[in-house]
Amino acid sequence: MTNITLTTYDWVPELPRGYVRDLRIRWALEEAGMSYNVASTPFRQREAEHLAHQPFAQVPWLTDGDLSIFETGAILLHLGAQSHRLMPGDPAGRAKVTEWLFAALNSVEAASLPWSILSFSKPEAGIPEALVGFLSARLSRMEAVLSSGDWLAGPFSVADIAMADVLRLVGRLGGLGDYPTCQAYVARATARPAFIKAHADQMAHFAAADHR
Repeated sequence: MTNITLTTYDWVPELPRGYVRDLRIRWALEEAGMSYNVASTPFRQREAEHLAHQPFAQVPWLTDGDLSIFETGAILLHLGAQSHRLMPGDPAGRAKVTEWLFAALNSVEAASLPWSILSFSKPEAGIPEALVGFLSARLSRMEAVLSSGDWLAGPFSVADIAMADVLRLVGRLGGLGDYPTCQAYVARATARPAFIKAHADQMAHFAAADHR
C-alpha cells in the first residue's frame, strides 16, 4: 500500500486540462516508477482542509506518510531525493538539477506565465512589447542552453519536467515558432512514456467529473 497521495482539483474547465500542475508531479512519479494515489479537492469551493495543505488554495499538494508538501518545485525536489531516475545522487549532479529546476520556475516561468495569461484571456488586446521582449530574451537563452545536449543537467531529471512543462504551454500558445531547439526539446520530453501516461491520466481524471 502506497503512502504517497497526490491531490488535485476534482474538476477544471476544458481549457486548462492537460496543463494543471499536478501533471508535473504525476510525470515525476511515473518516471520514478513510484506507486501513488490521486485524491481530489473541490474546484468551485476551496475548503479549510485545502487551505491547511495549500495556503494559496491552489493545487497540487503531495502527502508522503505524515509529510504534506505544496508547490511543485518543492514536491519535485522531494521526489528527486528519493529516486536517481529523477536526480543524481552525487552533490555536483544534485546541484546542477536544483539550479535548473529553479531556473525553470523563476527565470523562465516568471516571463512565460504573464505572457500566457494574457494570451489566454485577452489575445485581441495584444501583449505589451516589454513582456514579449522579456519572454523572448529568456527563450533565446534557452535556445543556446539546449543546443548542447538532450537534457539540462546530463540525464533526464526533475529539472526537465519543470522546464519542458513551462515551454510546452508557450508552445501551445504559439510562442515557440522562432525557437526550434526549444520546440525539439519539448517534443523529446513529451514523447517519453511517463509524460504520455501522466497526461492521459490527468485528462481522464477531469473528464470523469463531467459525468458525475
